Amino acid sequence: MRNSLSYSVAILLSLVLHIALVGALFVNWQPETERVIMQPQYIEAKLVELAPKKKAPVPKAKPKASPKKPKVDLAKKKREEKKRLAKIAAQKKAAEKERLRKEQLAKAEQERKEQQRLEELRRQQQETEFAEALAAEQALINAQQDEQAANSYRQLIQQRLSENWSRPPSARLGMETLIRIRLVPTGRVVGVTVLKSSGDSAFDRSVEQAALKAEQFVELQGMEPRLFEKRFRQVDVAFSPEDLRL
Repeated sequence: MRNSLSYSVAILLSLVLHIALVGALFVNWQPETERVIMQPQYIEAKLVELAPKKKAPVPKAKPKASPKKPKVDLAKKKREEKKRLAKIAAQKKAAEKERLRKEQLAKAEQERKEQQRLEELRRQQQETEFAEALAAEQALINAQQDEQAANSYRQLIQQRLSENWSRPPSARLGMETLIRIRLVPTGRVVGVTVLKSSGDSAFDRSVEQAALKAEQFVELQGMEPRLFEKRFRQVDVAFSPEDLRL
């Protein structure tokens, strides 16, 4: 029942609103009028030059105030400079001292090496002189031994020649014949040459025959080859009626 009443009220209100709307349309309605067309007049257009805008003046920057320089303590600055110079002088002095020290060490090392070199030279010289003295002494000993050996072999040859020599009847005092006997290491006589004639052919032939008759001195086979080559490869013998000399 209550729902039906509410529905009816709603419909009634809707009708009232429609009627009011239609009435309003009739009240404001007007008949159709003629159209009026308006033609625009020609308008002369001019270009208007605009004045340039003035730039606003730029405000000048105020100069910056320079910072105030601190006051310099001249006395302090002089003291610092003095210290700096003193430090540099000390460094130079130390460097010079170190340089002198190194030079002295180098000089001492050089002198030491030179002293060692001189000592080595003296030692070598002493060794050389000692070796030369030994060699000279040994040479003297060898020479003495060679002379003794040579003398013994000369006496043997002299004895053999004297035994083989037959003095001719023409031999006179003052005659002398010098011959050279050539030998080989076996002691064999391989040649006889008259170096100096006595002036008597018979005397000279007797001397040659004495050397050839010896044929071989076997004792020379025991001689040292060095001594044989030095002393007995060629032997000069002087024959005289008084004596036979080698």
